Amino acid sequence: MALVLAQLPALRLDRRIIVAALVICGLGMLHTEIALRVERVRRRITDTPHVDFSSVWTFAAAVLLPPALAAVLATIVFTHLWARSWRPRVPVYRHVFSTATVVLACLAASAVVASGDVARTPFLAGSARELVVLVLAVLAYTTVNSSLVVGAVAVSSPELELSSVLGNWNDAALETATLFLGALAAVALSINPWLVGFVLPPLIVLHWAELVRHLKEAASTDGKTGLLNAAAWHNKAEQVLHRANAEDGPRGVLVLDLDHFKRVNDTYGHVAGDQVLQAVANALRNEVRDRDLVGRFGGEEFVVLLGVPSDSGSTELGAVAERMRRRVEHLQVEIPTPDGPMTVSGLTVSIGGAVHSRTGEDLRTLLHIADTALYSAKRAGRNRVRLGLSLPPKAAPVQYTASDMPAGGA
Repeated sequence: MALVLAQLPALRLDRRIIVAALVICGLGMLHTEIALRVERVRRRITDTPHVDFSSVWTFAAAVLLPPALAAVLATIVFTHLWARSWRPRVPVYRHVFSTATVVLACLAASAVVASGDVARTPFLAGSARELVVLVLAVLAYTTVNSSLVVGAVAVSSPELELSSVLGNWNDAALETATLFLGALAAVALSINPWLVGFVLPPLIVLHWAELVRHLKEAASTDGKTGLLNAAAWHNKAEQVLHRANAEDGPRGVLVLDLDHFKRVNDTYGHVAGDQVLQAVANALRNEVRDRDLVGRFGGEEFVVLLGVPSDSGSTELGAVAERMRRRVEHLQVEIPTPDGPMTVSGLTVSIGGAVHSRTGEDLRTLLHIADTALYSAKRAGRNRVRLGLSLPPKAAPVQYTASDMPAGGA
């Protein structure tokens, strides 16, 4: 930042650069004001990092303006955004860091433009070389910005999983699309400053689209654990079973219930109980693949739908359930208290399972089989795994038996 400030006195600003800077800065602040209500609602729904659409203007500044001026403009736009939309939820030190990452990203993109020996204003003369420079500038901007943010989150919160730090592909695609929209804004500005006004409508639509996406996620997510809630799990599980074919292989369902969870709430309090539920949810997620469905049915009951091999479905399902049982059994959940940290241990879970066989049980039947096996495990002493086995379809009405998994025996 000191280097940027040192360059300011040497800047030579012609009329076009001044106009471009004023237009970008004004539109960036206008954009914040127009999207203010949507952003405040979005930030109340989720505390997770999300795409910041103001990069449209900071990237356009990096392309069109001298590096020092682009850095100053990015600082102004982000400070206005923080004052109007983020404060007081985002502390000053986080705002300073976020602004610094954007400034460095702007300098990286600006360096790419400079190395391409491209005239900044007007920017495009129609050559393929200039198009390549724009694409490389987008890559430089997003690489620097994302790397700094991911590095800071990883250092400050080492307990987070890598996938949580990196975000999902949807966010990455949206961030890239936003930067390309910034490139279009730069091109429009270089041709006619009035054209850049056409960038605002699609930006506002993107804000609303993101809000709808977060609302859908909130409606399908259990607030305490971050897992799918019961309704969302049922809906997605039905879709998976409906699409299943011979190549996909069978599906297995596990129903899990924490043993004596009421004692945790009575002994340590409901806040500690919520943290225990979160720890258990993380343990279950770590034992399955990303495409498997993990949900919370309410209270202390969880449910999992996962793919299993065609030739050893029951064996594989039992092995996964046993790993889950062991992981929960060895959990040490640290709870902060006014008197210092407190550790909750000695947790156990009973698990019942069922395999979706070639006879084609529906989801309701699978859950009934798994639930019957779960209560069999509880009656046998808890902290064990049992699988429900359905009889051939010619047996009517359908009956169920339960088999103990050897590793989870009495």
